Amino acid sequence: MGLVHVGCCVILLCLLVVGARADDKSSPKEPYEAYLRHSAVPKATLDGFLQGPAWARFDPELGYVLANYMPSDGLDKSATISTAQADGARTSFMYAGKPCRINTYGDSFTQCHQVSDGETWQEYLAAHLGEPVRNFGMGGYGVYQAYRRMVREEQTPRRAEYVIFYIWGDDHIRSLLRCRHAIIYRWWDHQGGRAFHNNFWANLEMDPATGRFVEKENLLPTPESLHQMADPQRMVDLLRDDLALRLFAFHLGLIEDLDRAAIDGLAAHLGFAWDWSREADLAAQAGELLDLYSLRATIHVLDKAREFARKKSKKLLVVLFDPARVLPALRDGKPRYDQAVLDYLVREKVNHFDMNQVQVADFRKQKLPYADYMNQYFIGHYNPRGNHFFAYAIKDTVVEWLDPRPITYQKRDPVSVGFRGYLPGTP
Repeated sequence: MGLVHVGCCVILLCLLVVGARADDKSSPKEPYEAYLRHSAVPKATLDGFLQGPAWARFDPELGYVLANYMPSDGLDKSATISTAQADGARTSFMYAGKPCRINTYGDSFTQCHQVSDGETWQEYLAAHLGEPVRNFGMGGYGVYQAYRRMVREEQTPRRAEYVIFYIWGDDHIRSLLRCRHAIIYRWWDHQGGRAFHNNFWANLEMDPATGRFVEKENLLPTPESLHQMADPQRMVDLLRDDLALRLFAFHLGLIEDLDRAAIDGLAAHLGFAWDWSREADLAAQAGELLDLYSLRATIHVLDKAREFARKKSKKLLVVLFDPARVLPALRDGKPRYDQAVLDYLVREKVNHFDMNQVQVADFRKQKLPYADYMNQYFIGHYNPRGNHFFAYAIKDTVVEWLDPRPITYQKRDPVSVGFRGYLPGTP
């Protein structure tokens, strides 16, 4: 199988992507269009992805959803059993036959990559609550892609009254990219198509004329059109004006040129004081502008998610977690870069759960060296212990949220407890 860290959310990779130095000689800079040409994907890789077996399968709106696979990147170098239902939801077992009140959306920390099906935080939580918790997370998704998945699923028979919307790490930036493959391709191994993902998808961009966010559809929405990714010139044509991608690649030191007019326009819309005379730190400015752009995009998506939940009479719970950038900042008593999102949630009285605060409090309590502490819970993503920790960290919030409370938190006369629907053979 040989699939390593397929969700692209692993801590090490995220640190590479977000915190890389612009002067890193290991990735030589090149003109942006040359960089895009080199992002073309071999046709055999695309065929391997489309034909399977692979970790993901093609989706016309979101690029891909979960498929059935056994990635070999689990605890103690084990393979993990990762299976999906027909709708692309990860397979759940705990009380799966009972009515489901909670659906969960997000990236691979929601999907729970690197653990087997029964080791996800949704399954641990479901076991404790005595009712199912569905898992619509998908590795590599951004905030906007998770939102689109939520809108789609919550208008089907699989809809639920309660929705957990999980925002992780650099999900903010992913929302803006037309094709995340174009930022990770230099270090990503597609395993002949078995690990291919982050192809073109629906995304969010700012209209340069108006400064308003615009929802964009997948530019390659069919399996046949996906093969255009094998054409270097087509990759240039499709991504030449992807400003978020260009900012990101420049910030990472992968390219040598920026579009001055586009940068000036975006900076003006966002109120960012870009200074072209500071040539030595243009890469840092690119990162700062991209953070501002992406966090504004997340707030825009949250506005849409809240309105959708209101119209559909749903209860929304937003989860924040970023062990790559926010957690180290909190550990060191420094400001968190996503403070604008947290301020928005507090100001708008959005029900939310900040796992960053829980994790840093646990770290301080244990008094271990930081690396040793993290190794208890992470193998890139959460290991089974980490998912168990998260499930029990969020469970009080979930119990208070649900009405009526889960059966395990209802006051009952033990003599009158019925196990209909819980014991095998009972409807």
